[in-house]
Amino acid sequence: MTVTRQICEAIKDQIRRGVHGPGARLPSTRALAAEWGVSRTTVTAAYGQLIAEGYLETRQGARATVVQGPSPTAPPPQTFRPATARLSAFGQRVLDLPAPAPRVPGRLVADFRYGDVAAADFPTLAWRKAINAAILRRPARLGYGDPAGSSELRAALQGYLWRARGLRCDPDQIVVVNGSQQGLDLCARLLLDPGDGVLVENPGYGAAREIFSAVGAMPLPVDVDGEGMRTEDLGEARLAYVTPSHQFPLGGVMSATRRRELLSWARRSGAYVIEDDYDSEYRYDIAPLPALQALDGAETVLYLGTVSKTLSPTLRLGYLVVPPGLRDALVRAKRLSDRHSPALEQDALADLIVSGAYERHVRSARRRNRERRAVLLASLSTRLRDDVTVVGADAGLHVVVWLNCLPREREDELLARAAAAGLGLYPVSPLYDPAVPASHPGIVGLVMGYASLSEREIEQGVDRLASVLEALAQPNPLKLDVSRERVRSHARPKPR
Repeated sequence: MTVTRQICEAIKDQIRRGVHGPGARLPSTRALAAEWGVSRTTVTAAYGQLIAEGYLETRQGARATVVQGPSPTAPPPQTFRPATARLSAFGQRVLDLPAPAPRVPGRLVADFRYGDVAAADFPTLAWRKAINAAILRRPARLGYGDPAGSSELRAALQGYLWRARGLRCDPDQIVVVNGSQQGLDLCARLLLDPGDGVLVENPGYGAAREIFSAVGAMPLPVDVDGEGMRTEDLGEARLAYVTPSHQFPLGGVMSATRRRELLSWARRSGAYVIEDDYDSEYRYDIAPLPALQALDGAETVLYLGTVSKTLSPTLRLGYLVVPPGLRDALVRAKRLSDRHSPALEQDALADLIVSGAYERHVRSARRRNRERRAVLLASLSTRLRDDVTVVGADAGLHVVVWLNCLPREREDELLARAAAAGLGLYPVSPLYDPAVPASHPGIVGLVMGYASLSEREIEQGVDRLASVLEALAQPNPLKLDVSRERVRSHARPKPR
């Protein structure tokens, strides 16, 4: 087969497989000739043949593009059938985990997905300035960085965490990770063996429960209420995972009494506690309580933070503050995982913190999200009144909205109708441990994030939610009253 024909067949195969879709521009003849190590004449001949066969089209002075629609001579694409994989026990456990929920398709009037933040809130000018400064400071020789993270960023984080959260730590106790997810994964692999128990909040962060299951540990669900994880009867476990500053998803703040009880349990049991402080920068109607790590004296608590909610989840930057005895093992595990987190982004974040721009941005983002939260709460109150119970609104970037008049059995119907109406809604039910079905209140609950929406989008979204609910038939009122009481018992602290 001539080189010209080889090039033709390679491009045809890419078109059939969808690598180059209709309208896609192919490389210039000069670029493709350099890639193949042939003359431009050879590539020009190959392109000419593909044009003649109906695969490509070209215009004077423009690069060749794939024709719109299938080529008349192209055979049907082959269906890819993966071979049966031979997996390790870890690989099989990962494969057995539930698939992540897909995004609601189509263009939405309002997408209440939690975790997204508004692009308009990102401090573009300050970040660009910090990145440019980091580029100008780059050394003449580019190499791998410190697996623990840049010394400049760790020093900056030490000061910030002391000011913002009262943490007292040495920079060597801080390890920079690729977001809180990698931090959880490293902790699980270093601290847990197959069969070990892990105390997790119920309901709680599903991805954490999945990480613990993937390493072969046993997540042990512990009920939560308005004061966070219930600590009066904690069982035997090697690890506890908590979100004490703003329990995910119900929003309770762990009381000082329960914080002391949890730390006392950890010391008695020889266990560690992972404190996920995922959105503590956003407090509205409550005074901050000290972080668990600040109360612990750096003995049993691993503090996990991230900039995903303050800057952007796309940056994949987080940090762990660990007891000194765990530091070396964690740094070595990080090195084996990915050598180190992105260096330029670390340097830029350090600049933002040292200059004060980061904390100014946090104050600005807190103000904007306070305004979004106020619009959401007002819209829910005006449009849905007593039909909903809202919990977790004092802090964070989401609320949980219990639909008092809709039994859980109708959850799928609600989601389908909402998607058809241009709404992205996300139920709370997957965040409950499936092994404890009685812990769910029995009515539909929605985790409604608002940090990525404009005030107008929030109002329109609640209006459409109200219309969807009005279109659904109402269930038995007696059953609703019982369900509502169950929601209150889960969402609010019990009287002492």
